[in-house]
Amino acid sequence: MTPPPKTVTDPAVLPWELAAADPEPRAEPRLQDRTEPEPRPAAAEAEPAPDPEGGEAPAAAVPLRRNRDFGLLWGGAGLSLLAGRATAVAYPLTVLWITGSPGDAGLVGTALLLPQLLVQLPGGALVDRWDRRWIMIGAGLGQALVAGAVAALLLSGHVWLWALLAAAFTEGTLGVLHQLAERAAVPAVVPTEQLPAALTGNEARTRGAAIAGQPLGSGLVALGSSFPYVAALVGQLASVVLLFGVRGKLQAERTGPRPDLVREIKEGLVWMWRQRFLRAVMAAVAVSNVLFQGLNLAVMTGIQENHGSQFQIGVVLSLSGAGGLVGAISGGWWATRFSLRTLVLGGLAVWTALMVPVAFLRDPYALGALFAASGYVGGVFNVAGGVFMVRVAPDRMRGRANSLAMLVGGGAMAAGPVAAGFALESFGPTRTVLGLSVAMGVTALVALLSPSLRRDPLATGSPELP
Repeated sequence: MTPPPKTVTDPAVLPWELAAADPEPRAEPRLQDRTEPEPRPAAAEAEPAPDPEGGEAPAAAVPLRRNRDFGLLWGGAGLSLLAGRATAVAYPLTVLWITGSPGDAGLVGTALLLPQLLVQLPGGALVDRWDRRWIMIGAGLGQALVAGAVAALLLSGHVWLWALLAAAFTEGTLGVLHQLAERAAVPAVVPTEQLPAALTGNEARTRGAAIAGQPLGSGLVALGSSFPYVAALVGQLASVVLLFGVRGKLQAERTGPRPDLVREIKEGLVWMWRQRFLRAVMAAVAVSNVLFQGLNLAVMTGIQENHGSQFQIGVVLSLSGAGGLVGAISGGWWATRFSLRTLVLGGLAVWTALMVPVAFLRDPYALGALFAASGYVGGVFNVAGGVFMVRVAPDRMRGRANSLAMLVGGGAMAAGPVAAGFALESFGPTRTVLGLSVAMGVTALVALLSPSLRRDPLATGSPELP
């Protein structure tokens, strides 16, 4: 029931990088005028003034569908996402079906998500330093090697939990670097006026990968435990081939002395801290993502206890992706008719209402309908938040800005599977889901009362203050 995170136990839940939606995309300058001033350290004075809208975007605007570099970037990242979604479902399912232990399955899910917490900050700084195309290529090759190693381990018949934990953590780390580089690279191949359409396409691609990847991963596990990882190996290699075709560097040239890595991370932290509205939204999202990770594992356990199949679990999770795809396509419609505060508070309330019935349902299609509605809400938010983040973060800091948003929104998810695994073993699926529902309701209430969310950062005369 959560918006897709890309590289997580439920691939239908992506790290949320929400800040504000642009209800009137034509008024781009007003967004910039109302964004809090960006701190500029002394080490950055030697850099040329960055274009906050995208760095090296092409001068001549061709239709997005004919933009060769964007097409290759979109397709290469899409194949990597599809492979990642399949294995993200396969890791906990493989352990759950081999050991029968929700606790062990939760540990593997946490290992896959832990890089969201540990790797985001240094990863964002590295994405701002290194060639983003080569980061994606290297990450894809690394993920292919990990998938091949896991397939070989399973085929050998010797399955060690510690080895799967190490493989999941490594894949999660490479996935974080790949996603950060791709998100930061889009403005380098797309003109400013096409960014909303490009990011809508990216969100639709992410949801499409979740729709296809989740039943693909669970279905392949049902055929043989090694099958999802062999498929991921092929998908990652195909992704690398496409990314080799992207021309040029995917970031603006850097000049002048470069500060050390720690100082660059600190600069990103200071910039993010000044975004009060963004901080409040991301805090609510972080809690929600923890709860949804627990919900996903609870649904897996409940279906298994009801003698369901791995494929049924994949169907439920894929319907969340289908709802998110529709939400991504219609996100602009909602953003032009409702304030961001209304969308955030309304979304939290809807998620609370949709979570409660999950405690009592076991039919996969009824559960899938609830997950689809939840995914729809996440799709709306992700498009609006992605466009806002690209517009307000300068090219030289775009990797760090995205990494911080993903750290808060996605890093918190690492606690979800392991906590839910032990709760499920102690209380069972029904009581665990009811507890998650209460926690989601409290999150919605706290957000409603939060002073930082009472002021719309896009409203005239209401600038945010640090």
